[in-house]
Amino acid sequence: MGLVVDALTEVLRKPTMGGVVAELAILAAPLWIAALVGLLLGWAWRPRWATGIAAGGEKAADSVAACSPPSDGLGRPSLDQPMASLLSCSGGSSVPQQPDGEKSAVTEKDLQHLCQLVEMTDGGPAWRKMMEKSLPNMSYQAWQRDPQTGPPQYRSSSVFEDATPEMVRDFFWDDEFRMKNGWDDMLLQHSTLEECPSTGSMVVQWVRKFPFFCSDREYIIGRRIWQSDRSYYCVTKGVPCSSVPRHNKPRRVDLYYSSWCIRPVASKRDGQMTACEVLLFHHEDMGIPWEIAKLGVRQGMWGCVKKVEPGFRAYQIARTSNEPVSQSSSMAQITTKFDADHLRSFEDNPVSSSDVVEVEKQKHWACNIPKFLVVGGAVALTCTLDRGLVTKAVIFGVARRFAKPGKRL
Repeated sequence: MGLVVDALTEVLRKPTMGGVVAELAILAAPLWIAALVGLLLGWAWRPRWATGIAAGGEKAADSVAACSPPSDGLGRPSLDQPMASLLSCSGGSSVPQQPDGEKSAVTEKDLQHLCQLVEMTDGGPAWRKMMEKSLPNMSYQAWQRDPQTGPPQYRSSSVFEDATPEMVRDFFWDDEFRMKNGWDDMLLQHSTLEECPSTGSMVVQWVRKFPFFCSDREYIIGRRIWQSDRSYYCVTKGVPCSSVPRHNKPRRVDLYYSSWCIRPVASKRDGQMTACEVLLFHHEDMGIPWEIAKLGVRQGMWGCVKKVEPGFRAYQIARTSNEPVSQSSSMAQITTKFDADHLRSFEDNPVSSSDVVEVEKQKHWACNIPKFLVVGGAVALTCTLDRGLVTKAVIFGVARRFAKPGKRL
């Protein structure tokens, strides 16, 4: 730092403005050359996150069509046979037919895709284990993978002791309790836009709090629950909604997928079926460069997850105290029954994605040589993007962390 101050002092001693400008140009030239080289090589070496920044506005317009999980985008043929024969509404009533021209927000193809994720037959890349944590009454594991296209995907398993699948199902569906209890402190607002009393499907609007350097995010979410015995397949995903206008703030997230399978499992204490597992699959395009988002998830995931368990125990107490059941929780109790084994029989040549990398091996030091170029790229990037000092500080911080040997986002 002293050398830099001395150099600037010497420059300012020039008698003319032209001399000052010339000396400053000479002083800055090596920095800009390094930044340009870093930007060019960084773009060629790992272009995905840079492309995400440049094409952020274009992706939002195209992502509505992509929010539904593809049935054949991973090399698998789609199932052409209708699934209506496998499904019936809980309580014995039949699923109502949609009027001509009207399309349900969440369909049986979404159920099929979630089942493939649960069975690990979706044909996606291997899952890399991120963490394994535990509390006295809950254990947690998380994995992450990078598809060829789209944002990073996450898979997690949470096992709650002394919990029934029905209670856990109602807990995660209960938007009112999320706000009242505060266990999900990112949720600022929620409202129900549509609901079907026959199938239990809903379209809801969420506004979620983001860090101070980002605007809050708005979500239009379609959701529905299927039931196979005592296992519940809960699908929530972003859906288009022309009746709700877009705003700059909060910014709408179109590509959103967060679905889970809730099922009874054996307790780690005595082996009895008194525990419940929540197998969650999540990805979204928040409008943040994916590498920065991955860093934020890795650093903040456990801090968010460990708030869920005390929130769930408070929900158990409230329900056993005969507190009134909320409207969203009541909708969770309207499920569509199906036969999971029968559904699996319709899958032709399922492509396995069961490989799980338990431990991420450290790369050889030579593989980290290009990472210092990211810092140079970050310099040029922050000077190109007019996003304010805070955003520039975030980019510099991530670049510095990414350039450290042995560090991964």
